[in-house]
Amino acid sequence: MSSEPLRAPFAPGGPTEIDAAIARRLLEEALARGGDRADLYFEWRAGADYVWEDHKVKTVGRGVTLGLGVRVLRGDATGYAYTEELTTEAMLQTARTASQIAAAGKSPAPVDIRAITVPSFYPVQVPSIETVPEEKLALLRRADAAAHAYDPRIAKVTVTFAEELKEILIVTSDGKLVRDRQPLMRFGVSAIAESNGKRQGGSSGGGGRLGMDYFETHTPEAHGREAARVATAMLDAVEAPAGTMEVVLAPGDSGILLHEAVGHGLEADFNRKQTSNYSGRVGQRVASELVTVIDDGTLSSTRGAINTDDEGNEGRRNVLIENGILVDYLHDELSAKHFTRGPSGNGRRQSFRHNPLPRMTNTLMGTGATDPGEIIASVKRGVYAKRFSGGQVNISNGDFVFSLTESYLIEDGKLTAPLKGVNLIGNGPDVLTKVSMVGNDFQLSDGIWTCGKDGQSVPVGVGTPTVKIAAITVGGTKA
Repeated sequence: MSSEPLRAPFAPGGPTEIDAAIARRLLEEALARGGDRADLYFEWRAGADYVWEDHKVKTVGRGVTLGLGVRVLRGDATGYAYTEELTTEAMLQTARTASQIAAAGKSPAPVDIRAITVPSFYPVQVPSIETVPEEKLALLRRADAAAHAYDPRIAKVTVTFAEELKEILIVTSDGKLVRDRQPLMRFGVSAIAESNGKRQGGSSGGGGRLGMDYFETHTPEAHGREAARVATAMLDAVEAPAGTMEVVLAPGDSGILLHEAVGHGLEADFNRKQTSNYSGRVGQRVASELVTVIDDGTLSSTRGAINTDDEGNEGRRNVLIENGILVDYLHDELSAKHFTRGPSGNGRRQSFRHNPLPRMTNTLMGTGATDPGEIIASVKRGVYAKRFSGGQVNISNGDFVFSLTESYLIEDGKLTAPLKGVNLIGNGPDVLTKVSMVGNDFQLSDGIWTCGKDGQSVPVGVGTPTVKIAAITVGGTKA
């Protein structure tokens, strides 16, 4: 495996050179049949994955992809095609294929192309993928040793390190040319504890648009010990109660419930099609007055940060719900045109093979004024939800089921027994109306989440302070 620096694509001296003349020719071909607007999305991506298991390296992989996606818009319709072969003829044929969304007609000619400078929300000097593999393997080894040393009941540890560097070039028929260089890394540890026939798992991890300096403040040992702590703590878990009760969401990772159960319903494509519970409700109260929901792609070095979205628009901070009132949706350019407003910087795609859609970046609940200890002390009997795993959400109405991997019983204002088999069952919009206390301890999750939609996955961030929900259905095994 080479450790030489990776060359920048789409620029003089790079693996593939794209200049304004080539871009204009492709855009003209894309608009030849009468499209309203066209754009080009060039992407080069290098990625690597390391897996450590059973005290040794299990797998190491590395790959590079390169391609072009061409999109043509005609009214509310989209034509899209892509190619992995960046020869002139292959790119022209891709543009012709995308253009077939439009019948014969007159199109606006592409305007003069001008380079747009975007902000820098992830100023990484040396992406992790440009460092030698031995440095990553040493991190895996350290995390494994720390997890095993934490407790003799730790029976198995798996450590992963995933990294990539993506470079994109976006050129649009209205004259924008935008480049971005997007590093991304994620480190994770999972541990399994065994005792007296019981077996429980725990995990820890993090990352973001960062380099190896991440490990100066988030050591592999800390992640290893945290995964082992959760696994051993859950060995003593008792059966979860069942029924409607108060639930306190811990700060940080609990934001995934907000992301899934509420955030998707605020993406404008669902509202353009009138398939969201929030359709037609801008300006109306949709949550407790304690609730403010923000999507912020400008948070430096976070997993959901974007200097530019995948349509060439700057990453932005968008307030969606303010003091319980629905303010706006998350837009790509198609939905922005439909709602007669500007793009919000949320047109995102998994790769050049995919059409952009309105997607979240870092989705957050705003900080409140209450001490988190006071929130827990206010609960007579309930559940403290600390870590989430998978869940299912119905976007059209917000109904959800989430599983918890770490949670505790609250009795008389104190955390007591760890719980097993806990599911939270409810409706996202309804839950927001039942938020009765919001803490002053906002935390952003440490860079572990990936969001799926329409077969596409993109990195995202979530965050929340401690939040008390007055009533939610807890699915457990003990009445």
